[in-house]
Amino acid sequence: MLKRPREEAEAASQEEGISPTRGSEDEPKAKKSKWTNKTRVLVLSARGIGHRGRHLLNDLQSMMPHSKSDSKMQKKESLFSVNEIAEMKNCEKCLFFEGRKGKDVFLWAANIARGPSVKFEVENIHTMAELKMTGNCLRASRPLLSFDNIFTAEPHWQIVKELFVQIFGVPNHHPKSQPFFDHVYTFSVVDNKVWFRNFQILEETGSLAEVGPRMVLNPIKVFDGSFSGQTLWENSRYVTPNSKRAMLKKMKSQKYQNRIESRAAYEVGKPTGPTYRVDETDEVFNTIEFENPEQQAQKGPKKGKKKSKKKLVSNSV
Repeated sequence: MLKRPREEAEAASQEEGISPTRGSEDEPKAKKSKWTNKTRVLVLSARGIGHRGRHLLNDLQSMMPHSKSDSKMQKKESLFSVNEIAEMKNCEKCLFFEGRKGKDVFLWAANIARGPSVKFEVENIHTMAELKMTGNCLRASRPLLSFDNIFTAEPHWQIVKELFVQIFGVPNHHPKSQPFFDHVYTFSVVDNKVWFRNFQILEETGSLAEVGPRMVLNPIKVFDGSFSGQTLWENSRYVTPNSKRAMLKKMKSQKYQNRIESRAAYEVGKPTGPTYRVDETDEVFNTIEFENPEQQAQKGPKKGKKKSKKKLVSNSV
């Protein structure tokens, strides 16, 4: 009688001394998985953020398959609570958006475990829905990261580059990602600001088409810890948005002040007497011409206006 395949496997396992089944007290065998880098990024915002910042946050979440979201934080809560939320979500990195006055948007990029963290001011925000570019890429594909040469020149730029690599880089063999490289993130430094662009790779020759979103990150400070700690670097050229708006208002008010000053100068220089001085002795040498009586007779008498005769109406009795 021929043995079945299952019976053959059981017989082989018994010969080798391996039990075909696992006992309840035995630990399971470790599975071999290719997904080794299990970095997760927490992307959240605080209350008070504007519509542009909210749409930018949604775009970043759709671009990063290894990201996790959470509800908005209250303004009264301190930044230390972000570390607790990240630990509860099992996230090692964090992108935190803050809003001020419904206009200004600030971005924190932090390493939750030991730091460091960098604070940026987000300028010139343009979302995917707003741009309507021709580029199009897969939703969860892995991106290539392209950095400017300046990121290797100074220490604070090296810290920013390493944070961006760990945050925006999608881990290999992530369950939610696709094993394709069809778009590239470019980080370039212009005027001490980081310009972020997202391009689709059209062909192997290197032709690109922009997808979006766009943003400009103006670095403010680099901290030693996560949302706290010693200040490692501070931007001396940074100007706050409130001071920028105050300068614009001052420039607009300068037009009014110039108009008032010009009016006052006109009133002071305005002449009170005649427009120019007249010398009485200028007419001494002017000759007076008298007409001959014959010429005057030829002209005849001057004709005056005829007086209209008023009709006298007699009162008839």
